[in-house]
Amino acid sequence: MNNPLKIRQVHHIEFYVGNAKQADYYYRNAFGFDRIAYTGLETGNREQCSYALQQGTFRLLLTTPYTSLDKAGLHILKHGDGVRDIAFEVDDADFAFEEAVKRGAEPAVAPYTIKSERGEARRSAVKIYGDTIHSFFSKRNYDGPFMPEFVESKAPGRNAGLLRLDHYVANVEFGQMTVWEDWYKRVLGLERFMTFDDKDISTEYTALNSIVMANESRSIKFPINEPAPGKRKSQVEEYNEFNQAAGVQHIALLTTDIIATIRQLRANGVDFLEVPDSYYDLLRDRVGAIDEDLATLRELKILVDRDDQGYLLQLFTKPVEDRPTLFFEIIQRKGAQGFGKGNFKALFEAIEREQDRRGNLV
Repeated sequence: MNNPLKIRQVHHIEFYVGNAKQADYYYRNAFGFDRIAYTGLETGNREQCSYALQQGTFRLLLTTPYTSLDKAGLHILKHGDGVRDIAFEVDDADFAFEEAVKRGAEPAVAPYTIKSERGEARRSAVKIYGDTIHSFFSKRNYDGPFMPEFVESKAPGRNAGLLRLDHYVANVEFGQMTVWEDWYKRVLGLERFMTFDDKDISTEYTALNSIVMANESRSIKFPINEPAPGKRKSQVEEYNEFNQAAGVQHIALLTTDIIATIRQLRANGVDFLEVPDSYYDLLRDRVGAIDEDLATLRELKILVDRDDQGYLLQLFTKPVEDRPTLFFEIIQRKGAQGFGKGNFKALFEAIEREQDRRGNLV
């Protein structure tokens, strides 16, 4: 496996939101992020304001346009609050852009320089599924907060023990999953890590197909989902309908103590999917010995799954917007490298119950 664009890591994920000031408060107080930097009118930015948040090594950027003339306003009007940019730190943003375009990517932002008195950076971007982009950032002797144009702006959150990005999930249209698999192989040099089909991910009513793409170190990995034929509208179809395009469905964040993390997030007011008590009746038989107390997992509604390398624990929030689009996953890995295949049925049924409440399981 190669790394043709010289990608180092996911630098941050950017959300376009209707009110960044309020979103900053929500993600600090609900999910426990700390604010680390800000750009806006006070820093000379006349087009957009952005709040940079961080918990562990994961950085979240919340951006709001100042006027309806900004393209970000059209993005929010169409999609609601959600992911605009999966941004990569690279060795050279100019090289990454040119190489990506040469390999078939469509340009989104031509390379340009971002400067401040503390140094400079280069940025470029290419289009991916829906209205989402991949930005490429490379820094040149910059030692300030987040990126040039930002000033330090510290505000603590109710820390929940989230450490880093584990993966994110893309939802695409029917028949487009392998198209984007080919794109990521050709442009970013990623490879297929895992595959799930409608036999793995289905219930009586709905199903989906999924391919997991990853780099060699697994520091970048993400499933690409598409709907599969079913009796009713699947979660992927619901997402695509309300997002009005393909896009990022959820973001999975890693913790080393999911019990403490879920307790804190619930105390912070985060809403999670409901898991029936019957799920836990056969849990020991299905996954074998685990370190955690079964009664505690039942109380907190935490899911467990095992593969040939160990086990994992996970739980999914309800959508964090009024549109049934973006949600988060909290995950702890104890050796397992998978995505909770044994939980897919329970997860889908929980999502379907929420879809039914919204009148979208039709």
